[in-house]
Amino acid sequence: MTKRSSLSLLALLAAPLMLLASPAQAALRVFACEPEWGALAQELGGGLVDVTVATNALQDPHQIQAKPSLIARARSADLVVCTGAELEIGWLPVLLQQSGNAKVQAGQPGNFAAADFVRKLEVPTQVDRSQGDVHAAGNPHIQTDPRNIALVATALGKRLQQVDPANAAEYAKRGADFSQRWQQAMARWTTQGAPLKGAPVVSQHNAFVYLYDWLGMKEVAVLEPKPGVEPSAAHLQTVLETLKTTPAKMVLFAAYQDPRPSEWIAKNAGIAMVKVPFTVGGSDAAKDLFGLFDDTVGRLVAAAGVKP
Repeated sequence: MTKRSSLSLLALLAAPLMLLASPAQAALRVFACEPEWGALAQELGGGLVDVTVATNALQDPHQIQAKPSLIARARSADLVVCTGAELEIGWLPVLLQQSGNAKVQAGQPGNFAAADFVRKLEVPTQVDRSQGDVHAAGNPHIQTDPRNIALVATALGKRLQQVDPANAAEYAKRGADFSQRWQQAMARWTTQGAPLKGAPVVSQHNAFVYLYDWLGMKEVAVLEPKPGVEPSAAHLQTVLETLKTTPAKMVLFAAYQDPRPSEWIAKNAGIAMVKVPFTVGGSDAAKDLFGLFDDTVGRLVAAAGVKP
C-alpha cells in the first residue's frame, strides 16, 4: 500500500469518529432583552446555549432602538427571553416583526415573557397618557425581587426543555442545581436585609416596588412626578417639603439613570443616596445574578447605617 493510499484510508476511518466527537446540534440561540434574563439563561443552559443580550445595565430598557444588528440576532434566535408586561413595548414588537422569525413571535414556544410567571404589583385599573409611562399589565421591574427570579427560573427551565428536548435532562439538572444555590442565597439575603424592614425611602423612578415588597421597605416619595417624566426643580422642592414631615433614610436610583435628581435630594434632605445596580452589570460587583443581590442588599444596609 502506498503512502498516499494509507493516508486516504486513515482519513476514511477517522471521519465517523469525528462525527461522533462533534456535538449533535449547535447551541440553542437565546436572545435576551435584558441582562438579568441573559444571565439566567446562561445559568440554566451553560454550554448548551449561546446567549445574546440586547441591552446593558447602563441603558434604559424602555428606550431601545430596533437596530439592524438586533434584528439580525432575533432572526437567528431559537428563543427570545424578555420581561414582558409592556416593558419593551416601544421596540420589541417592531424587532420581532422585522426579524421574520416565526418561531419567536408572541404566542410561540420560542417567545418567553418572564413577567407572565410572577405576581404583578401596581396593576392600574385604567390607563391613559396623562399618567405618564404606566404599564397596563403592572409594574414590569420584577427582577429586583429574588423570589421572582426563582419563579422565572422554574418556568424558563421548562421552556428550554420544550424548545430543545434533546437536552431536556441536562436543563433539568442545571435547573435543580441553580434552584438549590438560589434558595440558599435568598435565605442569606433575607437575613442580611431584615433590619431594613419598615425603612422609609425615596425612589427616583418607580422601579423598586418589588424590591420594597421583598424587604418590607416603605416608599414615601418618588422624584419623578409621573413615571418616565424627569423631575423639575419645582417638583424636587415639593418632595423636599414632604420629607420634612415624612423623613426618609435614603434615596434610590438605578445605575442607568442620571443621578443628579437624587444627588440634589440627598444633599438638601441630608439622607443617603444609593445607586442600585438594578441588573447584572450595573456595578463591578454585580457580575452575575448572585453578585447583583449581594451588592444590592449590601448597599442598602450600608446606607441605612445597619451592619449586615
